[in-house]
Amino acid sequence: MKYLQGFGNHFESEARSGILPKGCNSPQKVEGGLYAEQLSGAPFTAPRHRNLKTWLYKVSPSVVQGRFVEAGHPTWISESSRGRFVKTPEALRFHPFPLAQEGVDFLDSIFTYAINGDPYRNSGMAIHMVSFNRGMGNRYLYNADAEMMLVLEQGEIVIHTELGVLELSPLFIGVIPRGMKFRIDLKAGCTSVRGYLAENFGLPFQLPELGPIGANGLASPRDFEVPMASYESKSGDFELFARYQGSLWKAPLQHSPLDTVAWHGNYVPYRYDLRKFNTINTVSFDHPDPSIFTVLTSPSSIPGTANIDFVIFPPRWMVAENTFRPPYYHRNVMNEFMGLIEGAYDAKETGFKPAGASIHNAFTGHGPDADGYKKASDMKLEPVRYENTMAFMWESCFPFWPAEQALKKSGLRDQDYVDCWQDLPRNFH
Repeated sequence: MKYLQGFGNHFESEARSGILPKGCNSPQKVEGGLYAEQLSGAPFTAPRHRNLKTWLYKVSPSVVQGRFVEAGHPTWISESSRGRFVKTPEALRFHPFPLAQEGVDFLDSIFTYAINGDPYRNSGMAIHMVSFNRGMGNRYLYNADAEMMLVLEQGEIVIHTELGVLELSPLFIGVIPRGMKFRIDLKAGCTSVRGYLAENFGLPFQLPELGPIGANGLASPRDFEVPMASYESKSGDFELFARYQGSLWKAPLQHSPLDTVAWHGNYVPYRYDLRKFNTINTVSFDHPDPSIFTVLTSPSSIPGTANIDFVIFPPRWMVAENTFRPPYYHRNVMNEFMGLIEGAYDAKETGFKPAGASIHNAFTGHGPDADGYKKASDMKLEPVRYENTMAFMWESCFPFWPAEQALKKSGLRDQDYVDCWQDLPRNFH
């Protein structure tokens, strides 16, 4: 599988040589009898550095489809589902989400954990778990509400999009732009997939500013991968699903909507290998703020305050001198959702498992459990390599409302989570 390299670039790709128009975007007649269609991810008048658009040259334009009817979804819920979310300052932790037992695809498997925004105001996010064991077949989806980020914990998938194909496995993330049509299949030989899914209702993800770090570090633009053009030109009975204003809709199609033969633009799906992240850390003392682990950010209207930060805690050297090395006890104006892709998280080596999760809302105290505190307080301070680990965090300026279904689903919530701190001794003397 070959990819185009870069983040925020203006790309072009064609699956048939010579089909992409030159010198203009919408010629009177497109080569090969294709239709020109623009997909705009920003208002036309957005500043150049935030203006997102892609021109698609399609076998059939998107207007060729049946009428939408509301489809409903029992576990993909939104802010409009009032009474199905809980406001609580309590620290929450969830056991690993169960693997799918029956035949279920990506769309049907979406299970909402928490929200803190909605598409009506173009801010905040929603967080879900997915667990599926079959492909979407003749079903396609686009999300008119949100950009979607997929973080796999288990399994391998193929994401077929209007611009081409992305392969995804654990330790990669995949991002699908708002409004782009796609289908997800299991990669050959894969029998089960599980992972985390975020809907970003705010500004699209971008690379964070580096500030005093300088020109290099963290996630390099060259390591982001964009699919090359490929297309499906087939007829039959298909279904197009749309996520719109917090509800799911569907319409019949007589052709695959992934029929883009050529395209050019900067509004694109992409993937990123988290192992390529250039981790920055202290080489003297104290625990730096987790902002140094930010891969991507969705800014809010307040400078320096994120609608969403996507942060990872990868393998790295820990060399801090005269320092308590795990994350310190903390109360934060921001709101944190954490997940674990593999291994253990250094602040919670027991109880927090891959495909598990935790939520710590604004000013809710959190930090190492009692065992982690004792271990870190007594350890010999020599260079230590953290290996076989990858935790991540979605941090937001908006408080998370956990979904009632996540709190009440049998065996999912860790009812004893707060007990992990109750054995911390009073050492003052």
